[in-house]
Amino acid sequence: MYAERASRLAGAVVWTNTPAGPRPGRVLPDGCMDLLWHDGRLLVAGPDTRAHLTEASPAPWAGVRFPPGTAPALLGVPAVELRDRRVDLTDLWPAARARRLAALVNAAGDPAEGLERAALSRAAETAPPDPLLGRIAAALDAGRPVAATADELGVGARLLHRRSVAAFGYGPKTLARVLRLQRALALARAGTPLAETAARTGFADQAHLTRDVRELTGVTPGELLG
Repeated sequence: MYAERASRLAGAVVWTNTPAGPRPGRVLPDGCMDLLWHDGRLLVAGPDTRAHLTEASPAPWAGVRFPPGTAPALLGVPAVELRDRRVDLTDLWPAARARRLAALVNAAGDPAEGLERAALSRAAETAPPDPLLGRIAAALDAGRPVAATADELGVGARLLHRRSVAAFGYGPKTLARVLRLQRALALARAGTPLAETAARTGFADQAHLTRDVRELTGVTPGELLG
């Protein structure tokens, strides 16, 4: 069973998941990065360009999902280095430091609460995210074309691409595509017909929506929504 709530860390989400059966799960691209707890270990989930299939295990998971562009400053590693990867925190931080954090989370009565406290503590030690990154993500999430986003923010195309790769893990065109997928799925899950969903989220037509969903998630909209 999956559950989530808003975090005390601005923009972040705290979630838990205990798989209900033996089938692997499917984590869809969303532009975010997560700090994960599983079986006593801390891991980091990088930004995905395609669906990630999780292991078929009944063991519970907990996580803090950071909004696009904010995790690299907290973790001290560019997002592009973690693209489409799940890595142990000890691969990113000195082993002793990572183990201390894992011990604190494991000592908490609730691993999700322990993860959130760790994220809040880390954020207090780190400079706040560059506000430009939030404006980039917001513009692309609103459906702005990449060129228009660069013009509105007063940055060149090369700088926009370079900052996006470091902060989001990929260029602005890929981020825009991932965010459009999430907007479309939110509408479809709320009962909006696929043809109308495609029109409202910037796809050329329903066939375009179907192709994009299949390429990013590995399944058709019908299979995903079903």
